[in-house]
Amino acid sequence: MPFPTHRFYEDVLALFSAGIFVSLGVVFFGTQGILTGGSAGIAIIGTHFVPFSFGAVFFVVNIPFYFLAWTKLSKRFTINTFISVTLVSLMTEYMDHFIVISDLDPVFAATVGGMLIGIGMLIMFRHKSSLGGLGILALYLQNKFNLRAGHIGLVADCIILMSSLLMFDFNIVVLSVLGAVTLNILIAVNHIPGRYTATKKVKQKQPEAPAQQELMFDDSIHTSGN
Repeated sequence: MPFPTHRFYEDVLALFSAGIFVSLGVVFFGTQGILTGGSAGIAIIGTHFVPFSFGAVFFVVNIPFYFLAWTKLSKRFTINTFISVTLVSLMTEYMDHFIVISDLDPVFAATVGGMLIGIGMLIMFRHKSSLGGLGILALYLQNKFNLRAGHIGLVADCIILMSSLLMFDFNIVVLSVLGAVTLNILIAVNHIPGRYTATKKVKQKQPEAPAQQELMFDDSIHTSGN
């Protein structure tokens, strides 16, 4: 069974905080024109071809993936992901009303921006949510085959970013790969199946006494619940 069980207000606070982390990371990337992978990367690339903002494209790109989440993961995960995507879409639209960054080192923007997005995604994962898109697919494959979501995301991100060489400057792509590697390594190291799972183990104190149940952490098991 998943541990701990989060209350509604805990989910609300966590998803709001995660949205701020992710949106701020996107702002860091935006100062240098850095791309990212996943559905966010697809949305950033899409803004170069359609006359819509990142928030609008990001929201639309995620719509087809909700079906996979609803049918293969869980309804709660789908709803929480919808909330997260909506929050990030809105926050990135209005973030410039609260913070304006005039000068930022490109390498710092790539690494710290990747860390901020990664932290936001980790919070989402722990509260049965994600940034949607390829993140949903990565979590589904992790649950189904015990593959780490960070590793899956890294492969997908590298494919997207290397494809962008056809459209963007080489230096931008290199910085984008650096940001993607930072983001996905952070997730791979910190989001391991079963690490935060509690299992029921029976401990017999007395031969004649009934068995008592005790919640204990077990890092070695893998679970389909995230």
